[in-house]
Amino acid sequence: MRSVQDLRKSFCWLAAMATPLGYLLPRQVRVACSSVPDLNENAIETVKTWRFEPGTKGGKPVAVEIAVEVDFKLYN
Repeated sequence: MRSVQDLRKSFCWLAAMATPLGYLLPRQVRVACSSVPDLNENAIETVKTWRFEPGTKGGKPVAVEIAVEVDFKLYN
C-alpha cells in the first residue's frame, strides 16, 4: 500500500502511436515507466481522449511514435 506522500506527486510515461490526424491508436498506447502502477490505466484512458499536433514529413502529416508524461498531483 502506498502512502499519501507517494501519491502526492506521481507520474506515468506512456509510449504511443499518433496518427496523421493527431489521435492515438488505442491499442498502441503502452506504459513505458510509472511511479504508481495503480494509476496507469487512468493515464492511458486520459491520453486516448487527447489530440496531438501530427508529425510531418515533407510538409505532410504522418504517423509518429510519441512519448507522453502524465503527472498526478494529490491536493487536500
